[in-house]
Amino acid sequence: MPTLRDVAQLLARKEMTATEHVRATLDALDGLLGTPWENLVAARHDDAALTAAARADEAIAAGDWIGPLHGIAVAVKDNIDVAGMPTRCGSAVLADAAPAATDARIVARLREAGAIVVAKTHLHEFAYGPTGAVNASGPAAHPHDPDLIPGGSSSGSAALVAKGIVPVAIGTDTGCSTRTPASLCGIVGMKPSFDALPTSGAFPLSTTFDHIGLLAADVLDVSLAWGALPGIAHVRTPVAGLRVGRLRGENWDVADPAIAAAVDAAGRALTDAGAEVLDVELPETEQFLAAYPIITGSEAYETHRQWFEQAPERYQPPTAALLAAQRDRPAVDYLHAARTVERLRRQALSRLRSELGLDALITATTPLRAVTQEQARSSDPAVARTPLLRMCIPFNALGIPAISVPAPGVVGDPIGIQVIGLPTTAGGHGSHPAESAALACALAVG
Repeated sequence: MPTLRDVAQLLARKEMTATEHVRATLDALDGLLGTPWENLVAARHDDAALTAAARADEAIAAGDWIGPLHGIAVAVKDNIDVAGMPTRCGSAVLADAAPAATDARIVARLREAGAIVVAKTHLHEFAYGPTGAVNASGPAAHPHDPDLIPGGSSSGSAALVAKGIVPVAIGTDTGCSTRTPASLCGIVGMKPSFDALPTSGAFPLSTTFDHIGLLAADVLDVSLAWGALPGIAHVRTPVAGLRVGRLRGENWDVADPAIAAAVDAAGRALTDAGAEVLDVELPETEQFLAAYPIITGSEAYETHRQWFEQAPERYQPPTAALLAAQRDRPAVDYLHAARTVERLRRQALSRLRSELGLDALITATTPLRAVTQEQARSSDPAVARTPLLRMCIPFNALGIPAISVPAPGVVGDPIGIQVIGLPTTAGGHGSHPAESAALACALAVG
């Protein structure tokens, strides 16, 4: 698949124009028509993309290349506003949505860096699920096997990167929604710290846990895209001397021997790179997992209450069931869960960073590989929903960066290794050195 760095070099050296790159990307999107992957694309705005490409060509020709995203075609998840394009969130509820009047702040930052939006992408309806199998247009297909799920909720963004159609895509991540599809599709997905990338203009699932995420083919490309965004302080961190905790315990130990072996190999790679790797536990995990659906469900229901009460049939049945389960939840349950998460966040970060002196953590991204479309339709959450979420949720609750990296040398469907960065001081969100530590360790692992 084409890498961001390869395309960026060609553009910077004037060996390819942005117009040529964007036209090739649009042609590749055309090639999805009539295939199982057609609905990975939720909307296109070809004329606007080509106009932006022409402007990029003029700037680059004049010597004003501004960085590695300049002239690069990107895709954006369809719960994020792009001016001139509707935001439908994969739902019939918003089938008649008018084009957005303004860009979401993350899209504005992409444009400031010179990126060109070519498409909006499939997502699990309203980002409320980890499989990518629930959407008004039908389920998303795995990029390499349409009988499998790609993961979600950023299903289309991950699959378009994995198919080599765009070098970078934007997703959201409330519980796992960038990392799980990255893991199942064999690419890299990064959820930075809470509020490190602005969520304004993204349709909310849970304002407590919502993050913007980046997807690219490999760690180098994600690192390049991250550092190219305006306002990001990307500090290069050496792996040698870092203390990395391998998470152990009931939530983190997996039954699949290949996944367990991949995490072992990641630990050895970090040790070989000069890091100190030690086994650690996160005793707050079960409470995070218990509080997450209460907070997410309550906040989602508040957002959807009027629409849902007026026309519940417009939602896909699995989404309607999740919302209906929140209807009579007492406010005291929500408040208790929110206060519990805030207390546990301070407690866990203090212990991991201040007491244990850890810079990063590693674990698997999911305890299983991609399941079939049929399995994803099961009403039993233990088949897909719960396992695809459970190893990712704690890091949304903690608000710290987490990156899913493909485990190298794996036979068969991809396996993701999750690398988590810890802030330099316990208790804060948005510490950019935490991203730097996570990226450094991810490079060593991947």
